[in-house]
Amino acid sequence: MADNELTSALGKKVFFLYPQAFIQNQIISELAQEEFEVYVSKDAGKLRDMLKKQPDSIVFVSINEGLKENIWEEWIREIMSNPETSGVSIGILASSNDEELKQKYTETIKVHCGYTQIKSDMQILLKTLVAILNGMNAKGRRKYIRALMDKDANTTVNIPHNGVYVNGVIKDISVVGFSCSFAEDPDLTKNSLFPDIQIRLQSQLLKVEGIVFGSRMDGSEKVYVVIFTQRVDPSVKSRIRKYIQNTLQARMDSELK
Repeated sequence: MADNELTSALGKKVFFLYPQAFIQNQIISELAQEEFEVYVSKDAGKLRDMLKKQPDSIVFVSINEGLKENIWEEWIREIMSNPETSGVSIGILASSNDEELKQKYTETIKVHCGYTQIKSDMQILLKTLVAILNGMNAKGRRKYIRALMDKDANTTVNIPHNGVYVNGVIKDISVVGFSCSFAEDPDLTKNSLFPDIQIRLQSQLLKVEGIVFGSRMDGSEKVYVVIFTQRVDPSVKSRIRKYIQNTLQARMDSELK
């Protein structure tokens, strides 16, 4: 699959470089709840190297944080001119609505994602950023963020089956459902409804209702796909999204070291 086709299918990674505290603490989690794949970085040099591997990413640069504005300008110009990173879309986040600064970034440098003044009204800022990301087709064709859990023994599922709970390991999870496997195949029937599934995400224990959508073979291992029903509590879905965001951020942090 070509890179642009892959991006269209999976969406784009969205990085906030040196975000202001309330953006990191509030806005980013809200964007994750909207199913955007968002990350925080506080190292311009390491992110530059990462963008060479993720050249279709979107980066919001907080030009009043971390580095001096003239250094930010050099960094942004370098990203936009380097053939390895020229596909990255950049947006500016600033604490003031300096018309001269705004004109420089939007009309001279011509960043793709505009110049956004940071205001204290979270809902206005959130609405603005969502509009920018939708305009950049940040989600691509996918609707939901998914996290792979293949090597995480602390992400498990208990399903009531034939009077007992059978324990399995979650392979991946999204707010729509999950896939899992078992040490011994419980032979779950397609379209079976399970109203009292227990999902453990590290220290969190969540109760959900799901339907077996089907199964597939992964080598010698049988993997079941379970889809959540509409009766799953919205607060549980919010916690799943938050868990996915934290998991992806932790993996990104490891890559950025």
